[in-house]
Amino acid sequence: MKNISLQKMVVLAMFSTVALTIFVIESMLPPLAPIQGVKLGLANVITLILLLCFNERDAFLVLLVRIILGSICAGQMMSFMYSLCGGLLCFLTMSLINRLLRKQYIFITSVFGAIAHNIGQLGVAIIMTGSLSILLYLPVMMISAVLTGLFTGFCAWFTAPGLKKYLKKNHI
Repeated sequence: MKNISLQKMVVLAMFSTVALTIFVIESMLPPLAPIQGVKLGLANVITLILLLCFNERDAFLVLLVRIILGSICAGQMMSFMYSLCGGLLCFLTMSLINRLLRKQYIFITSVFGAIAHNIGQLGVAIIMTGSLSILLYLPVMMISAVLTGLFTGFCAWFTAPGLKKYLKKNHI
């Protein structure tokens, strides 16, 4: 493992805290739609920002911290597998798309990540229930993924430039 500066470690811990806070608050909000599992996924804005401003390893570590602590803090250990599988598939997809797009158009990266996240969660639901009827949710989940992915992607897209300037100015 590369040597990581104390300053960078503190910044990543702060990003983890922000992502966790967003995740916990969002878990307490009423659902966006009458369909189980549809939510904005605002904590993913942090992952997207980290993919733009840092590197994949840093973004992955913050994501794992958020998923593990978020499941504990939100009292949703039953949803841990859903979050983990969706989050990992989302992250792998976003990393690949982000590389292909050379860190441009993060909102496109976000849409593909949201789609992958929903596919990962539906896969876990199929395994847990033993029923393919879960796939009936697929069209609605894909529409919600595109809409929420665009929203979180644009949030990251508009936030990242100012953050990059701050990080550069402070040699982080």
